[in-house]
Amino acid sequence: MRIKLSLTAAALASALVAAASLPQAAGAQQRFITIGTGGVTGVYYPAGGAICRLVNRDRAKHGLRCSVESTGGSVANVNLLKSGEIEFGVAQSDVQFNATKGQGQFQKDGAFGDLRAVFALHPEPFTVVARKEANIAKFEDFKGKRFNVGNPGSGTLASMNELLAAMGWKMSDFGLASELRPDEHGPALCDGKIDGFFYAVGHPSANIQDPTTICGAKLVSLTGPAVDKLVKDKPYYAIATIPGGMYPNNPQPTTTYGVQATVVSSAKVPADVVYTVVKTVFENLDEFKKLHPALANLKPEEMVKNGLSAPLHEGALRYYREKGWIK
Repeated sequence: MRIKLSLTAAALASALVAAASLPQAAGAQQRFITIGTGGVTGVYYPAGGAICRLVNRDRAKHGLRCSVESTGGSVANVNLLKSGEIEFGVAQSDVQFNATKGQGQFQKDGAFGDLRAVFALHPEPFTVVARKEANIAKFEDFKGKRFNVGNPGSGTLASMNELLAAMGWKMSDFGLASELRPDEHGPALCDGKIDGFFYAVGHPSANIQDPTTICGAKLVSLTGPAVDKLVKDKPYYAIATIPGGMYPNNPQPTTTYGVQATVVSSAKVPADVVYTVVKTVFENLDEFKKLHPALANLKPEEMVKNGLSAPLHEGALRYYREKGWIK
């Protein structure tokens, strides 16, 4: 499978999240739900905000009030679901797979048997960005350099660990392996504090737009035998291409690989709640797709299957069967 990204370079707007604070409907019995996302400058946060915007608009009818929480990312969201602190979360497809199987970063605590898939969102290519002055031509050139590997609790860091293992590298092979948050790695790059960073993100993204615009940062292709083996062996990975010209100072296409962003929940969340959220998103899909450029190419037939390794939540399955998308 090959992921192709949209060439749309529309403005990145995260203000849509504010729409989650609409006035409460008089007399309606409210049920509060929270979506765990990621850093505020990534795509998870505005994507979660887009879901909440649609849900909250009709809460006088269904009684759900949706809020967005900025979290450490995919792994943190799975753990928050497990503890019952949130009702929905956004997670990379590889993190969903590992949580379902009790492997990788979830090996110590075992499989999360109540994890449930809801629907898939956008593709997330692993994006490597280098400081212009670092003279990086390929990923291997980062050996001995100062490199940001992702913040604790993020799917980015989990994927970085898997890539390094496949390459036979350790974190100590970097001169510095920093763990900055997504909103920190761009400024650190332009300030000369790091030479590059690795980030799993949907495109276009402000996290990539800013350093490529401000300090001429360069995207670096992520290819080679280790990547080929990961894509061949792992069902949640696919080759991806970031189109040339999507970002300033980067006219050539960038070849890499990546995962799928997915919305997940817990079996403990009532089916009617999940059904309402799913129905709201899919019955307003054209509007949903316009709320962030990374969502522009979503297709229902792909959203109900791509990157979903956990069982579908009962509420989501009910809606998909009604629509005839799943038998």
